[in-house]
Amino acid sequence: MSTAIAETRSESRSTAPAAIETLARHRDQLLGQLNRVIIGQQQVIDNVLLTIFCGGHALLVGVPGLAKTLLIRSLGRSLDLSFNRIQFTPDLMPSDITGTEIIEEDPATGKRRLEFLPGPVFANLVLADEINRTPPKTQAAMLQTMQEHEVSIGAKTHRLPAPFHVFATQNPIEMEGTYTLPEAQADRFMFSILCRYPTNAEEARVVRGTTGIEEPGLEPVLNAQQIIEAQKLVRSIPVSDEVIHYAVALAARSRPEDENAPDYVKEFVRWGASPRASQYLILGAKARAAVAGQPFADYEGVRSVAHEVLRHRVILNFHARAQKIFPAEIIDRLLRDVPTRTDD
Repeated sequence: MSTAIAETRSESRSTAPAAIETLARHRDQLLGQLNRVIIGQQQVIDNVLLTIFCGGHALLVGVPGLAKTLLIRSLGRSLDLSFNRIQFTPDLMPSDITGTEIIEEDPATGKRRLEFLPGPVFANLVLADEINRTPPKTQAAMLQTMQEHEVSIGAKTHRLPAPFHVFATQNPIEMEGTYTLPEAQADRFMFSILCRYPTNAEEARVVRGTTGIEEPGLEPVLNAQQIIEAQKLVRSIPVSDEVIHYAVALAARSRPEDENAPDYVKEFVRWGASPRASQYLILGAKARAAVAGQPFADYEGVRSVAHEVLRHRVILNFHARAQKIFPAEIIDRLLRDVPTRTDD
């Protein structure tokens, strides 16, 4: 065992085991609530809950009809948080998201003044439904909200409520009426979560449950303060320098200009993952450890979230598209080729 890992395990004793057990129990309770409504999609649900515990945002990608919107609406009902849904359409304007200033007359003095009217982004949990069906100019209205958790209108800046999470659904870019999500916008999302078709057995259960008269009830499991405390707990999970170096190496070698990048990255990748990827790999590994009742983050935690973190950050070139190479293949090869310290 290396000195760094031994020190991390020693440091992990300072993380309260009771708090980790409580977080794991809350996660199981949330799973129980969501499984009342969502059939299958267990990996999707798992990654959505990791996003909440990390304090991040997530992009849910899949064709229409896979319960992406239903999942986030159900999550809103399972958490005691304010929830707003924004339907992204081609004619949506930035002010329709962030809010605007209107002129109001003071009934007492008769003077006019500017009054800020908050938009639907002012909520703890925001569902940006079909985000890539609106032009990039409107998509850009989400940049400041997702990074700084605030909105600037005129000379004033307005803070968003805490916690603040954006879950965006996205249709495949090949579908009619979609726009490419700008790289700067996509990079704000911690995870890109793929939603796949259910199995035949799962689809039969969906049909049976949605064509009857019973509607499952959902009860809130966590409130805003409990979620904030859970996010602090996740960040307090120790991680060794060796695991951090592994996460950095995964992100760095996805960049074609990196001196250690493999030949296939230099051949097929136009843009690699930003430093946010390294941060989110570690944060995801910490959250994975916490919900599993494990007192420290490890290599497997990093590897378990690599596809979700890197999928939308590895931008392929025309040569790759012509050969029908997808980001998942590049990520799989990086996971195989980038060694951990234990592989040395």
